[in-house]
Amino acid sequence: MFLIDSHCHLDELDYHTLHRDVDDVVNKAKARDVQLILAICTTLPKFNKMTVMIGRRDNILFSCGIHPLNLDEQYDFAELCRLAASTSVVALGETGLDYYYQQDNKKQQQEVFRQHIRIGRKQNKPVIVHTRQARDDTLAILKEEKASDCSGVLHCFTEDRDTARMLLDLGFYISFSGIITFRNANSLRETARYVPLDRILVETDAPYLAPVPYRGKENQPAYVHDIAEYLATLKDVTLEKLANTITTNFSLLFHVDTQMLYRR
Repeated sequence: MFLIDSHCHLDELDYHTLHRDVDDVVNKAKARDVQLILAICTTLPKFNKMTVMIGRRDNILFSCGIHPLNLDEQYDFAELCRLAASTSVVALGETGLDYYYQQDNKKQQQEVFRQHIRIGRKQNKPVIVHTRQARDDTLAILKEEKASDCSGVLHCFTEDRDTARMLLDLGFYISFSGIITFRNANSLRETARYVPLDRILVETDAPYLAPVPYRGKENQPAYVHDIAEYLATLKDVTLEKLANTITTNFSLLFHVDTQMLYRR
């Protein structure tokens, strides 16, 4: 089986007490059929550190972007464009809007979000979108900047069915995390049932949001297996069918030949 963690902050895992190194994390993931990891960037300085730490590996891909909660750190759009052009980078982000934690810099968040989309369109790379209490502005910017030209994914989806419908209309994918296993996530589970299989991705968002039965512990790519298993039950399909479909979805969105990786 070939499972993919489509959103993991691999550089933020606990390498002091839980994992020896990146190889240890990757091996734990492989033992549970997680064969490919997308390592997500949140600042440009961290992108450089993350890529040096991980190195070039067939089973780890990178995104490059600036998280809306990290705009006080140094960034330059020309550098973002340059770094994102690397062949190892398959997406822009994570980017987006977060009005839950920060409302005093809405205009700045919006401008940086727009720049990510513009670079994504220029380089034909999708955007990985974060949104929290900013649904209307997020959807408006995606439409205004013609994000459908490069496509993208709303990661760690926690919005309602109507939001899912509008994202699907834009050609976007929707990624579900361990939150769907939480006891109080009934509404999200209904939305997951609504989203068609061919537009779904699965992620850990590790080290955050570990699924049941690991809730409260550090999340890691290996736990994608648990999330996928839970989602397969929700969608009334076999885990193998879900895994195969999600692998195809990932390939189409990120322009990655997962079949070549699977044969290795």
